[in-house]
Amino acid sequence: MASKTYPAQQHAIKTFTKLVESLPAVEQNKPQILLLAGEVTPFRNDTDREMPFRQESNFFYLSGCRVPGSYLLLTYQNGTSLANTPSSQLFIPKAELADIMWSVPPPSLEEASATHDATHVGHPADLPAAIQELVKAFPSALVHTLPASPLFPTIPSQYTASFLASNTHVTEDYLLSALHRARLTKDAEEIALIKRANEISSRAHEVVMRVLGQGVRGLIQRGKGAGTERPLLPGEWLIQKEAEAEALFVASCRREGAEHQAYLPIVAASTRASTLHYCCNDREFAWGPVKPHDHHNNNDFSHGHERVIDPQVLLIDAGCEWKCYAADITRTMPVGNGGKFTPEARAIYELVLEMQRLSFEALKPGLHWDAIQFLCHRTLVRGFQRLGIFKTPSSQNSGSWNAEEAILASGVSSAFFPHGVGHSLGMDVHDVPSSSKPEKNDTIKGIALGHDSFYTYLRLRLPLEEGMVVTVEPGIYFSPHLLAPVRDSKHIDHEVLKRYESVGGVRIEDVVLITKDGYENLTTVRSDTEWVEKVCSGEI
Repeated sequence: MASKTYPAQQHAIKTFTKLVESLPAVEQNKPQILLLAGEVTPFRNDTDREMPFRQESNFFYLSGCRVPGSYLLLTYQNGTSLANTPSSQLFIPKAELADIMWSVPPPSLEEASATHDATHVGHPADLPAAIQELVKAFPSALVHTLPASPLFPTIPSQYTASFLASNTHVTEDYLLSALHRARLTKDAEEIALIKRANEISSRAHEVVMRVLGQGVRGLIQRGKGAGTERPLLPGEWLIQKEAEAEALFVASCRREGAEHQAYLPIVAASTRASTLHYCCNDREFAWGPVKPHDHHNNNDFSHGHERVIDPQVLLIDAGCEWKCYAADITRTMPVGNGGKFTPEARAIYELVLEMQRLSFEALKPGLHWDAIQFLCHRTLVRGFQRLGIFKTPSSQNSGSWNAEEAILASGVSSAFFPHGVGHSLGMDVHDVPSSSKPEKNDTIKGIALGHDSFYTYLRLRLPLEEGMVVTVEPGIYFSPHLLAPVRDSKHIDHEVLKRYESVGGVRIEDVVLITKDGYENLTTVRSDTEWVEKVCSGEI
């Protein structure tokens, strides 16, 4: 349940301010009413079994309420007392006997009033009368709702009938955009919740690394009868499959009180790390020669047979939620080879680290996010030229067409770094999309830096602002599907490339807050090469 430390009233004022700014001038001083429905408890198809409930983000932002089946009615008007203290009426379900018998009932009105930043708390049965009172008091009001879409909870017609009967203007054209623009920058209370989610998730990443290291050192011993006469206990678990790494990560978050993962964890070993949103998490670690997407391990680990795990990477992109606020962290770690990267994997890992480090150094308010994307591509091109994957003008049978600028202009680096360097993060992991990447974007002018393909999947295309929370997640991948179109590229030394393809993919992702003078990293688990190898090898 929310507490009054959550600044719902301030969020309402911020949202109304953004909303009024977007209205035609003749509408800006009229009363503005918002009507929102909260999410309801979902059920598995054709059964009476509940699925995990998670409140709709915009509803929570304006109410701080995580009670299923609730409604919110907000009223605001420029130039009146409602501009400083909007009316906030929250309607939560009444506890019924069946609720008490089968599950935890909703709070009483008294309990909800004590813990929510609302001027009035009632039951949904009271909502039609409350609407009728507003219609009488503010006959010229504009009523705003979220778009009618499967993306948002539906407002039953019984609650909108009073507005329609009085010919009140109801529109869905402005509210979502205003909410997204308000949510783009975070206040201190929101930042604290995001920090907590990142601290919990950071520890979960480290738990996986340390269990891998204990396995390398032989420190995980099975007691008598383990796996035969009795189940294995958590202290006896080895990580030899993607699913086992996922289970430990989620369990670590859950033990610290996190109810949800912010998104489906991505746990990809070996060449499967080249799939950006690989969520299968159902394969064993590779042994024997690693070939692209080689899954032929015959389930030997689960049979208890001794096998030597082949050198490979394990990419984990996972983060929990804390009270509806997300973390989003990726760590790539060595598996096999005594917990050390192979020379090729280490070279790619350290290049991705360099891409991230240079991005961090550039972060500041006013800098356009496109510049960070371009910086990462430039760093990749320079790094690939050092490694010999990309040719230089001085390479054999080469020339100026393999200069750094020429390679950037060709767009070939998008085959290795196809996604955006990061995105806005808040209550949703890919937060406020209509505001982060607006359809009409006056901040993007002229010819794109480098190549248009650099920006195809970039989810944030704005100048940075103080109070934004963003991810910084460069990566390098060797996907056979993405490499197919560049197999004949004159910029690539294809013999050198072959040596690196078995790496699969490397991504490193941290969550940062944009501050007045730069940034603050909210992710606490380390990523420097020496520390990662020492932990994954059990040396520390």
